[in-house]
Amino acid sequence: MADTRMHGYVRVSSKEQNEARQISALKEQGVADRDMYIDKISGKSFDRPEYQRLLNVVRKGDIIVILSIDRLGRDYSEVQEQWRYITKDIGAHIRVIDLPLLDTSTNPQNLDNKFIADLVLQILSYVAQKERENTRQRQRQGIDAMPMVDGKRVSAKTGRPVGKPRAKRPKNWQEVFSDWKAGNIKAVEAMQILDMKPNTFYKFAKEDGWAKQ
Repeated sequence: MADTRMHGYVRVSSKEQNEARQISALKEQGVADRDMYIDKISGKSFDRPEYQRLLNVVRKGDIIVILSIDRLGRDYSEVQEQWRYITKDIGAHIRVIDLPLLDTSTNPQNLDNKFIADLVLQILSYVAQKERENTRQRQRQGIDAMPMVDGKRVSAKTGRPVGKPRAKRPKNWQEVFSDWKAGNIKAVEAMQILDMKPNTFYKFAKEDGWAKQ
């Protein structure tokens, strides 16, 4: 089609990473410099400035070219939603260079091609979700296997406690706590004096013998 326009989308996770390889691959596909959209940001969310700018200019019949599917995003359930939005709602095409099966611009009227692309994307989403679950499970197993020291899990490698450091009572805790417990000040005032959040305040209060009435 004469009016078909190719857009290239590039994403790296941080400003320090080099996007040259992706740009080079997109140029080989025929994407012009003026049609390159580059984000230097995490792929967890699609709230990215250049990606949103791309969606504002892409039109029906256009082609969005990316090097690999993870450049589009890391959350594959959201990748599927964006894929459907681009290909179904906008009517544009997506070409994934590293995975030719994910190219909806090849014989776009062919139902078999559309089916295969959707199927491959669903399989990738499933595999990514399982990998995330397995990673979380391995992390949990690793933490559970760590020795306990003073009620905290300690890394066998570093000898340091894992997780968030335990909050400490302020120096004036006992004085303010006693005033609050005696009814001299309200809880909100006590928290303000101690510069403490409610959950931490009540946690320490329970540990020091306070019982909710």
